[in-house]
Amino acid sequence: MNVKQQQVYRSGFVAIIGAPNVGKSTLLNKLLGQKLSITSKKPQTTRDRILGIANQPEAQFIFLDTPGIHQAHKPLNQRIVEVALSTLGDVDLILMLVDASKPDPVSENLLLKAVKNQNNPVVLALNKTDLIPKPALLTQIEKWHRSHDFKAIVPVSALTGDQLENLCDAMATSLPDGPPLFPDSMLTDMPERFITAEMIREKAFRLTGQEIPYSVAVTVDTFKEQKKGKLVSIQATIHVEQDSQKGIIIGKKGSKLKQIGKAARKEIERMVGTKVYLKLFVRVQKNWTKDTKALRRFGY
Repeated sequence: MNVKQQQVYRSGFVAIIGAPNVGKSTLLNKLLGQKLSITSKKPQTTRDRILGIANQPEAQFIFLDTPGIHQAHKPLNQRIVEVALSTLGDVDLILMLVDASKPDPVSENLLLKAVKNQNNPVVLALNKTDLIPKPALLTQIEKWHRSHDFKAIVPVSALTGDQLENLCDAMATSLPDGPPLFPDSMLTDMPERFITAEMIREKAFRLTGQEIPYSVAVTVDTFKEQKKGKLVSIQATIHVEQDSQKGIIIGKKGSKLKQIGKAARKEIERMVGTKVYLKLFVRVQKNWTKDTKALRRFGY
C-alpha cells in the first residue's frame, strides 16, 4: 500500500464504528488479510471489541472492531452499545463506516453524535460503493462534507477491497509518530478460546437462517492440546434462551448441531494450524439476555 511513501513510522489504535450490518467486520478481515472477526447477514453479530493488528511498511494499525451503534432498549443491546461507545475515548483515530448503498438517517445521526463528543480525528469510509452509481455517491460525499470536519472521506468496498489502499493512507496520516506497539507476527490480542467461541457462534447464526434470534452465546469449556500438539481437543456449549431454540440448534437427529460443529471445526483448524476434535453441547439458560449476572458470565 502507499503508506510506505511516508517519511516517519506511525502506529496507533483505530476504532471502527458504524451501525449494525454496514460491513465493519468484513472491512477488518480485509485489512488484516485473514478472518478474525465473525460476519453474518444478521445485524449485531459482533458483540465485543475485537483487536486486530495490520502491519504496513511504515505504519501499524491496531483496529478495534466494535459492535453496531443503534438505539438500544433491551439489556443485552444496551450493553453492546456501551461497549462500542467506550472504545472511542481510548483510541488515536476513529474510522466511521456507513453503508453508502442504503443511507439510514437515524443511525447516521447517532454516529455523528458519538463522534462529535470526541476530540479524536475521524476518517469516514463510505462502504458498498460497488452497489451505487457514481452521481449518487458524489451527492453523499457532499452531504457528509457538510455534516462534520472529517480528516478524510474515502469511498470503499470492503467486499472487493476497492480503495482500501487510499483508506490506509488517509488513516496513517492521523496516527501518532512512533514505533510498532505489537510484534509483526501478532494478529490479535484475543485468546484462542475467545475466537473459537466466536467462530462457533457465527456458524450457529449462519446455519440456522432466520430461526434463531440473537439469544445465542457460546462458552468454551475445555481447550486442550493432545498428542504432543498434533491435536486440539475442545468442548464448548451453545447457550440459548428457550427449549424450542435448543431443538432448532440440534436439528433432526442432531443433524444441525453436526453441521455447525463441522463448519466451525474447519475454521478453528485453520486458526490453530493442527487437527481439532470439537464436541458441542446445547444448554437452555432461560432469558439470559435480560439477566445481568448471565451477561457478565458470558463476557458482556
